[in-house]
Amino acid sequence: MRLVQTKDGTSYLWPFVLVTSLFFLWGFAHSILDVLNKHFQEVLVISKAKSAMVQAVVYGGYFLMALPAGHFIRRYGYRMGVILGLLLYALGAFLFVPGSRMMSFEFFLFSLFIIGCGLTCLETAANPYVTVLGEPETAASRLNLAQSFNGLGWILGPLVGGLVLFSGEGGNIAWPYIGIGCAVVLVALLFLRVRLPEIKEEESDAASVVASAGKGLWNHAHFTLGVVALFCYVAAQTGINSFFINYVTESSIGMSNRDAALLLSFGGMGLFMFGRFFGSWLMEKMAAERLLLYFALGAGVCMLLVILTSGWMGVTGLFVCYLFESIMFPTIFALAIRGVGVHTKRASSFLIMSIVGGAVAPVLMGLCGAEAIRVGFFVPLVCFGVIALYAFRYRRWLQA
Repeated sequence: MRLVQTKDGTSYLWPFVLVTSLFFLWGFAHSILDVLNKHFQEVLVISKAKSAMVQAVVYGGYFLMALPAGHFIRRYGYRMGVILGLLLYALGAFLFVPGSRMMSFEFFLFSLFIIGCGLTCLETAANPYVTVLGEPETAASRLNLAQSFNGLGWILGPLVGGLVLFSGEGGNIAWPYIGIGCAVVLVALLFLRVRLPEIKEEESDAASVVASAGKGLWNHAHFTLGVVALFCYVAAQTGINSFFINYVTESSIGMSNRDAALLLSFGGMGLFMFGRFFGSWLMEKMAAERLLLYFALGAGVCMLLVILTSGWMGVTGLFVCYLFESIMFPTIFALAIRGVGVHTKRASSFLIMSIVGGAVAPVLMGLCGAEAIRVGFFVPLVCFGVIALYAFRYRRWLQA
């Protein structure tokens, strides 16, 4: 497989397959939050702005844990970073068992924060690791392919959460987390038994090491502005996911919470997963930054439909936006760390820190959309504008 081969014929197919399994796990963890958001509004009788704390604590964990995770990975390697992340993920998941008996919103937030810290370790290790399992010019396409399986997790999260929590009889919130916790423990045991090649950035991209010699990380303009673009993307994606169910149920199409969760699962997240496979293929035919520009503009048009129209027209715009969102995270990540050479692991930590954007947007959208949630979608509209500008100016900033 050309995407995971180097010019000297070395194949990294098995490490690629193994690490790609992790992308599914954090996709599930993130997408089930969107169902929890609406569930907590109703069961615990809290406001939209307060329920957005579900996303805020998970993404806040990214901000607080990213640098420690990066330091741990630099010292002990990618494999140990993955194992630490899996163990924290499992711990947070199993805390939902006592949480389901206490029904304390604060305890649930604590459990989700632990999960967020675990996901931070996983993403800090897995994203840059995938980019170096082959040639630098195919890094964006390779990361999009791996992230496609993340899309499968995004499909199953709302599906499982919607069927359990919106079953009509008030399902037990602990069951989805018991299942995922057991799965995560099994994957951790697998990683304990295998040895992944610890690829050095100096080996995988010697030219970029020379280019980055004597140049500080923050002097790479394409990286610095990539952090801003990634912050905006995660803010937009999380905000849209958080209030998808609210938007659909508040529209005039007459859809229930359960049906809206299923629409999010099979419809929105299905398009999201398809978009990543399709985007990975397209990047073999055009520059990644050009495709990013087209998709960012498409997402902006979708947000205008959400804000300015109603009924099925607005829901369709929200639905199609998932297709345009699909390639953004892996593409921005790969573009931002291109050519930073010896700074790659540290750069990854800062990029993962930017995921804190997911803690900001849902709260802003909840406040802006307290009366009509469609008003809150101005926040992701602005974010997609920033991403389009980054893609448009990328080549100039890369050469700065």
